[in-house]
Amino acid sequence: MAVGHRQQRSQGERECGVVAGGTPSMKDVAARAGVSLGTVSNALNKPHQVSGPTRDRVLAAIDALGFVRNESARQLRSGRSHTLAFVVLDAGNPFFTDVARGVEEVAEAQGRAVFLCNSAESSAREDSYLDILEQQRVEGVLLTPVHRPDQRIAQLRRHGIPVVVVDRDAGPDHCSVTVDDVRGGELAVTHLLEGGHERIAFVGGPLSIGQARDRLAGARLATASVGTPDPVVLETSALNVAEGRRAGERLVGLPASRRPTAAFCANDLLALGLLQQMVRMGRDVPGDLAIVGYDDIEFAEAATVSLTSVSQPRHMLGRTAAELLLAEARHDPEHVHQQLVFTPELMVRASTGAHPAR
Repeated sequence: MAVGHRQQRSQGERECGVVAGGTPSMKDVAARAGVSLGTVSNALNKPHQVSGPTRDRVLAAIDALGFVRNESARQLRSGRSHTLAFVVLDAGNPFFTDVARGVEEVAEAQGRAVFLCNSAESSAREDSYLDILEQQRVEGVLLTPVHRPDQRIAQLRRHGIPVVVVDRDAGPDHCSVTVDDVRGGELAVTHLLEGGHERIAFVGGPLSIGQARDRLAGARLATASVGTPDPVVLETSALNVAEGRRAGERLVGLPASRRPTAAFCANDLLALGLLQQMVRMGRDVPGDLAIVGYDDIEFAEAATVSLTSVSQPRHMLGRTAAELLLAEARHDPEHVHQQLVFTPELMVRASTGAHPAR
């Protein structure tokens, strides 16, 4: 009796267009709505081609069956994805979170999703992600590279995947959005020099990362312009708070006669770590050490001693990069690669107060 009941129920479900326990398909929706498979497809993809009553029947069938379109399969058939990817240097850095918000705003408005991938400042990990994204046939890639990835970008583009480089100048053959980091480093150190500092440290690295090198180059331009010694370079293995603390220990360990009275850090996370270490060791900021960061993340102003920082238009970087990527993804034969450079701005706060007399 129980077996017969199950058979009867299965027959009823087949008449409704779906087998018990199965995942409803477009064929099931068509059977339930009493229309052709092509009509269901048009109702989903070209609703303007389907009459109102018919479209309503299709939508009612979709709701009743709990049908969910297999977007991946549809995109595979069409050879075109509606997904963008953003490969960042460090997903733990609020700078990249703010840039990603700008990307997401533009993508969402254009019906796209965004994958966020964290290379963690590793070239090998970056390559691995790019391989996966190529296999997934994403519509386009936004990339903050560890090194100059010209060959890798060329390979993606040969397979129809456009790339926009973010926070790094990639040359005339690619679209890119960046901030003038050399100018940013010059602004930071000029500010310290104007405060009376002659012994200045640069905290940042690894120097294999282009952004760190450019900011150091700007710092050296500033010292050279007034004839003071080059900054003392305290290279770090990463751009994070822990490395900033370690740099603080190294700095305090220098002989007093050579110890810098100011530090320019390659990003705000390093600067915040350095600030924490100075406070832990009973040193005054800015009395014993003036500190300038870079990025002007939200935490910079909220620090115990508010942090002077070089500000980047993070949100605008993300929006502009996404707009360039989508424009290139349209494969317009008249598309011209653009290299857009934004100007940084110095935000002066308590961490670089008046330099005390010595």
